[in-house]
Formats: sequence, C-alpha cells, structure tokens
Amino acid sequence: MKLESVKDVSFREYGQIVEGYDFTELLQTLKGKTRRPVDKVIYVPSDPQLEGLSIYGVLQNNYYGGIPIQIGYCNGHGTKLNALEYHRNSEINITYDDVILFLAKQSDINLVDWSIDAGLTRAFFLPAGMAVELYASTLHYAPSSADQTGFQVIIVLPRGTNTAKPAITPKNGEDRLLTAANKWLIAHAEAKAEVAAGAHVGIRGANPDARSVWQ
Repeated sequence: MKLESVKDVSFREYGQIVEGYDFTELLQTLKGKTRRPVDKVIYVPSDPQLEGLSIYGVLQNNYYGGIPIQIGYCNGHGTKLNALEYHRNSEINITYDDVILFLAKQSDINLVDWSIDAGLTRAFFLPAGMAVELYASTLHYAPSSADQTGFQVIIVLPRGTNTAKPAITPKNGEDRLLTAANKWLIAHAEAKAEVAAGAHVGIRGANPDARSVWQ
C-alpha cells in the first residue's frame, strides 16, 4: 500500500487541513493529562479537561457553526485497520504524534450486503502538530501508529457522537451498521472486540496494517 500525505492533492477527496487555529494548549493538555497505553488503543468521546480550554468555544462557534460539540481523544498503539466508520458530519483530528490514517469513501460501500473491499482504503500520513477535517462521507477509524512509539490524537465531533446506541427498530440494511450514537461501522473479521460487540462484518480482503508502510 502506498503511503500518501494529507498535504497531497489526493487527500482533498477525503478531507482538508484545518488552518488558522492555535492548538498549542490543547495538545499540551492532551500530552500532560491523558494516558497513552503501549498495548492497545483507548477512546474517550468527551474529556472535561480538554473542553475546559478556550479553544472549545472557538471550535464550536467557528468550525461547527454554533452546534454543541465534544472534544475527546484517541490514544495508544495500534497498526491494523480493523474497522471503518462514518458519521453524519465531519470529524476533526488534531495529533500530537505522527500517525497514519486509513481512509475510504462511503460511496465505495456495497449497498446490497453493506460490505467494502479493503483494497479501496488508502493510507495518509498525518504529521505531529497538524489538524485535519475528515468529511462525513469519509470512512475512517482509530488512527494507526506511524512508528513504535504510539500516538495521542484529539477527536472533535458533535456532542453525543460515539455514546450509547439509541434503541431503534431497523428500517433498512444500513441500520445494521449503527453501533453507537451517530456511528455506523463495518468491521473486519480480525477485529475481535468489534465483532464480539456485535458489529457488522463487512470488510473483505486482507486487514490493512500500517507497519507495511512505515518508513
């Protein structure tokens, strides 16, 4: 798999670089106040320490146009894709460390069986200290390690995303993918935790591994 950069023109199909904001205090708080496991990846949708900073209101009003948001984080060490998810809105990733993002397009999903070919995913390098917006139509999951040291990444989303799944009566095939609030997910068979939790298994082919593109 070719490693591309979020600075490449090709990334514009999936998202855009977020410019004009000072994320220094946010990243310093992330580094100093949150833990980074060495053997797994953890995700916290909303963190009061991060949301207590002045950048919270700026992002809520400027970037998200005034709708309530949450600022959380994804920390740890992981190299495999394992799953692809999407939301009904954009997500911002602000990274303290170099990471690799595995991305695909919602339009690549087979709507008959709600599957996707793993070969359609692309690997993008996101350097430390940079922020990107991932469009609502971009399939993504947890960032992957760009080296042996792991990562700490800020995740910004509309408030309530990735919290408890609402109780619904399925209306169509897509409803099978809903695994949490505002979270539709397709798992690879190797994603043991996701499969055990009842995720729809629909990623076909080899499970992409960031170690194959490490330089």
